Amino acid sequence: MDKSKELEAIWRIDALREVLKEIHSLFMMFHGSIRALLDKEPSGELTRAHLYPFIMDYLRDFLVGKKLQLPSFRDCLKERRTVQMLTVGREAAIEVQTLVRVLELCAGNTPCSSLILFQDLLVSTTLSPEDTINLFTYAVLRLTPHALSSGASSWSYLRKGNSSSHVATVSTLAPSGSVSEQFYGSRDTSPAGDNRYRITRPLQHDKWFKGKDGFLSTDIWGMDAGSLNVTTPTVWLRQTEERMYLCAYQYRSLTLILLIPFSSILNGEQGVSIVKQQLLENASLKILKVEEKLSKGWGGENAYHVSGYRYLLVDGNREISRASPPAKVTTLTKESLLALNRLREEVDSEKSRAKWDNPGHDKDLEVCIRAKNNAWAIARITGGKELYMVLEKANETLLYASDAVEKFSNRYCSGAFSLD
Repeated sequence: MDKSKELEAIWRIDALREVLKEIHSLFMMFHGSIRALLDKEPSGELTRAHLYPFIMDYLRDFLVGKKLQLPSFRDCLKERRTVQMLTVGREAAIEVQTLVRVLELCAGNTPCSSLILFQDLLVSTTLSPEDTINLFTYAVLRLTPHALSSGASSWSYLRKGNSSSHVATVSTLAPSGSVSEQFYGSRDTSPAGDNRYRITRPLQHDKWFKGKDGFLSTDIWGMDAGSLNVTTPTVWLRQTEERMYLCAYQYRSLTLILLIPFSSILNGEQGVSIVKQQLLENASLKILKVEEKLSKGWGGENAYHVSGYRYLLVDGNREISRASPPAKVTTLTKESLLALNRLREEVDSEKSRAKWDNPGHDKDLEVCIRAKNNAWAIARITGGKELYMVLEKANETLLYASDAVEKFSNRYCSGAFSLD
């Protein structure tokens, strides 16, 4: 590809669109719909007062010094708005199911929902796919052990360092003032400095802490008027439009998110405390067993590395993705990543055209691109599932590359991407 093509390939439009979708979905989870806020105050001042600090707090995850670093071509082996699942053995799965049933009964007759993560991977969920993605995203950003220890984003393209050579940068966010001034100059108010509204900022950094009892707490939602305790966070579920208390508990690498129906707790924070006590009394031993079994089966950060391959698997039907570990992806050359980014742009265009031409039907597709360094970038799309791969061995023929994809598909994808 020539220099102009390289510049065109720095950002992929669909990837940036997913960033906007993520902001919107997280905002709705914490504040409800924008339409509801406008109905409450048609002038829009209330909506702006909530939106501005929320977006600025979200974008701080992309801020390095005075540079705003957006997902670039180096992130083309990642898929935002999906969850990453932990592979669990049979014995561990049985223990997890038992724990989930206990969590469901923590509030008595009213069923609770739950999300269980190990490290930054999803183990179990009782939520809808949309709500699972939102809670999983927030947990990885702010609640998991890595998020708590780093005080920064857990997204893999920021984990391995903040070198500007690894991401594309934007030096300005607003017409005047540096990016850092825009961020750090905005506290709890809207751009106009209007203090009439109490603004909750759930995406603030360094605001969650682990207590001695294992529960995570934050003062983001304020303090309970009747005691010195912090107010329990609440979220809105997308599927049921139900308001839920959010309680997070952590034991070693295991993070549990318990969602308690707001309407089922009649005496506020006191009632939430009772549910937490029930969790400790009934689930502590099971939590210990689950964490122990998952830790024994855990292969570390490179657990899903496949030698010789750099890949991304996406199951669009289940909103799940799996990819080569970030440390392995960084070994790819710039030419290989640019080729894969260009390939993904072509796939995005084909998928978009297919939706218009034949709504409701997925299009089977295969695209191969040869990079300047002779690497192959390959995509296969079938039945709502997507496989993206980079093969960098020198002098590979297309036949060799296609055979490598077949072997990968048969061994790791149950033949889902095989051409036979």
